[in-house]
Amino acid sequence: MGAFCQVIKEERLTIVTIDRPEVMNALHPPANQELAEVFDEFVADPEQWVAIITGAGDKAFSAGNDLKYQASGGKMGGPASGFAGLTQRFDNVKPIIAAVNGLAMGGGFEIALACDLIIADENALFALPEPRVGLAALAGGIHRLPREIGMKQAMGMLLTGRRVSASEGQSLGFVNEVAPEGQALAVARRWAAQILECAPLSIRASKQAAIEGMAAESLEAAIKGRYSQIKAMYGSDDFIEGPRAFSEKRPPSWQGH
Repeated sequence: MGAFCQVIKEERLTIVTIDRPEVMNALHPPANQELAEVFDEFVADPEQWVAIITGAGDKAFSAGNDLKYQASGGKMGGPASGFAGLTQRFDNVKPIIAAVNGLAMGGGFEIALACDLIIADENALFALPEPRVGLAALAGGIHRLPREIGMKQAMGMLLTGRRVSASEGQSLGFVNEVAPEGQALAVARRWAAQILECAPLSIRASKQAAIEGMAAESLEAAIKGRYSQIKAMYGSDDFIEGPRAFSEKRPPSWQGH
């Protein structure tokens, strides 16, 4: 357990809880550095295959940047991997799920957008309100939101700073599932369990190819692209284990190599 977050490892699953409930899980530079180190470890650990990030308490996932810390003259700056060690982390091929248990404002929403799935309590609220305080959503929100829900819907949030409910977030397309109040983490665990039923190298190949393929100049270029994780999948023991388990009518025993 760190000073600003809690980390629990359950077999192949890492659960990271932002632990600053007294400030609605807002993050200051020391917390961002601690989270960056946590996710560095997750990415590097061959035994950990999926992660969930959530917030302590029942009010907020994260209220974003700790403006009071900034206003007090606290030393600013952050890790190269960005806000919460996630918003500028572009080399992670392992899936990360955001279990949003309340407010996800500004940088808090940007953390969730940097994850692969968003599971939200029915009482969760999302917004990028930075323009209301003279700022802009520069931890990825401006660029991720249009890519995930389309330009017009994204502009509807970016240019107003308005709050969006979990149900509207699902209809807009950035929330995967709305959980009953207080159940976001439990539902995120269910999604993680489904991912863990799949071959880990297949999951990483799928994530890498999907994300990198979005940046290709055409569909043809994306399909013909060369992806290191697909090469790793083809060369793995699991590439043999999957068909063998299917033919022997038994659950596969994935090794991750």
